[in-house]
Amino acid sequence: MRANSLAFRLTVSAAVTAVVLLLAAVIILGELFEQTVQRNFDARLRAIMDGLQVSIELAEDGSPRVQGNFADTRFQLQDSGWYWQVAPVVAGKKPAASASLLEPPLALPDLEQDSRDGEGYARFSLNDAAGNQLRGIEQRLKIFGSSDDYSFVVTGNFDELRTEMQAFRRALYGSLALLGLGLLGAIFFQVRYGLQPMKLMQRKLNDIRAGKVEMLEGDFPEEMQPIADELNLLVQSNFAIIDRARMQVGNLAHALKTPISVLTNEARDHKGPLADKLVEQIGVMREQVNLYLDRARRAARAQTVGSATDVEPVLQALARTLQRINRDRGLEVLVEPFPPLKFRGERQDLEEMVGNLMDNACKWSKSKVVVRGKLLPQMGEDGRPWMLIEVDDDGPGLPPEQRATAMKRGQRLDESKPGSGLGLNIVSETAAMYGGRADLDQADLGGLRAILRLPALSGMPGVVI
Repeated sequence: MRANSLAFRLTVSAAVTAVVLLLAAVIILGELFEQTVQRNFDARLRAIMDGLQVSIELAEDGSPRVQGNFADTRFQLQDSGWYWQVAPVVAGKKPAASASLLEPPLALPDLEQDSRDGEGYARFSLNDAAGNQLRGIEQRLKIFGSSDDYSFVVTGNFDELRTEMQAFRRALYGSLALLGLGLLGAIFFQVRYGLQPMKLMQRKLNDIRAGKVEMLEGDFPEEMQPIADELNLLVQSNFAIIDRARMQVGNLAHALKTPISVLTNEARDHKGPLADKLVEQIGVMREQVNLYLDRARRAARAQTVGSATDVEPVLQALARTLQRINRDRGLEVLVEPFPPLKFRGERQDLEEMVGNLMDNACKWSKSKVVVRGKLLPQMGEDGRPWMLIEVDDDGPGLPPEQRATAMKRGQRLDESKPGSGLGLNIVSETAAMYGGRADLDQADLGGLRAILRLPALSGMPGVVI
């Protein structure tokens, strides 16, 4: 999954959203649970407070005391954190306290009147002498038979609840972590499943480019069907434009052929320098017209969608033809084995390009011409595969400073060899129309190596799209 792909963006955005929501859930659920635990704890303390208020009475000396056995055994265990005490607001009388409170009274914080609720309860937290964290409530009431106010206090050991809350948080973290992993897996599957129609469209477009089909066909979702329809219209328009271009080029060639032939015949019927000059210039005109018409034909073919050509059969056929033509010289034209390759273009253009290179190699070779093809390991800038076709000969070769000159139109470095000097330039121009190029280099055989870089077809062995 590439960083700039739609799948990566969807996955990352959904994953970040899920993580943020899970973190928010952890915080919210943790706070809600803690508040619930505190409310339940306070409710227990108030229930104990109610029992304490019912059980309290005044002794003969006026000090408060509890009738009978009050509360549970936790109020009997020393330093348990569960304490109660009843003390006069005005000092002077001995307070009553639970057996668990060794040194009454408790050192309460300053409980302001405005911190109490509607029933007169004040809530507080403190640490006892044993280090227990306490949570307690306090209420001021009068005891039956007395006009003085007494402070009723009940506390509980909040460390017990803190341990419970920590256990809950650990369970919550683990559960939400598992949920998060499940969500990430579901997001990944959802993105992959949701983008399958786009993958299907990509494969169908590759099939059109490869010439396997002419239309974009498939069961696309409702949102993508208009795109498929527009692409089909675009492909049909491309085919129509190419057909019209070919027809216009053919019409132009036919329209020019007759007048040029008439001019040539008329000029030849007359003798003299003017007629000779006219014949010469008409020949140049014919050559230029043919050159640019051929270039227009090649350009039209290069822009055709859906053209694909097997490379090896073309090379083998050219090798057999050239070896038969040069059999009197004992020339060997060898095509080395290579993996299957398909040229993303017209067969006629491939034959013209490779044929010119092989013909040029045969002209200069002493005894051997070697042709090979290979797929480039790196993708091109368009994200598609490319291939190289190399033609080596054992001739005299060319010095580096003359190689660029040899690729120019009409350049002939040796007039003793037949030809117009247009072959290598035609190869270079045709390759450029397909986005490729033609280069010259030193061959391992000692002569010249012609290198042709051309677009290959997607989906070949070793090519991952």
